[in-house]
Amino acid sequence: MSEAANIVVDAARQENVTRILDCAERLFRHYGYGKTNVADIARELGMSPANIYRFFASKVEIHQAVCGRMLGASYKMAYEISRLPISAEERLRRYVQAQYKMTLEVMLDDQKVHEMVIVALERDWGVIDKHIDSIHDLFAEVIRDGIEAGEFREQDPVVASRCFGAATVILCHPQMVAQCLAKTNRAMPDDLIDYAIKALKK
Repeated sequence: MSEAANIVVDAARQENVTRILDCAERLFRHYGYGKTNVADIARELGMSPANIYRFFASKVEIHQAVCGRMLGASYKMAYEISRLPISAEERLRRYVQAQYKMTLEVMLDDQKVHEMVIVALERDWGVIDKHIDSIHDLFAEVIRDGIEAGEFREQDPVVASRCFGAATVILCHPQMVAQCLAKTNRAMPDDLIDYAIKALKK
């Protein structure tokens, strides 16, 4: 098969993968992950289940790909904030505030999405660990910028990024955010962010 033909085949495959994931996410959001199966996705697309299995080995694999897209959107947001021409402190602040807002709006306001996220977290998928590592890498760079600019004290930016992430995880982890929303004895988001940033300073 020629290179041009391969490109056409790859494009067609990607189009089918995107259609399947779009449909699966729509059904997961509407009916819930537990109540949606591969046959439902196939029926919605006018395909046979066997055709779906040409692209994904199982419903779990489809779910993993859907969650991967959600994590991709989160990473894109973090990357864009990390490149803003503002202070390192303000970039860290904006990222945690934006991630908290995204968690509230996307993952908690829609309980069906929350179910998808919880199932993914319980399965301890490597894709989630890779996402966390990628976020830590981004903000290690931001902290390094802050050290060079004199905003933050001299320290290992990689360790500092992981500690900053651990200190603010309660604002980014869907289960923790959900559990703390109704509590009155928890730190307020901006107070917690301020506290974590102060730990980076001299």
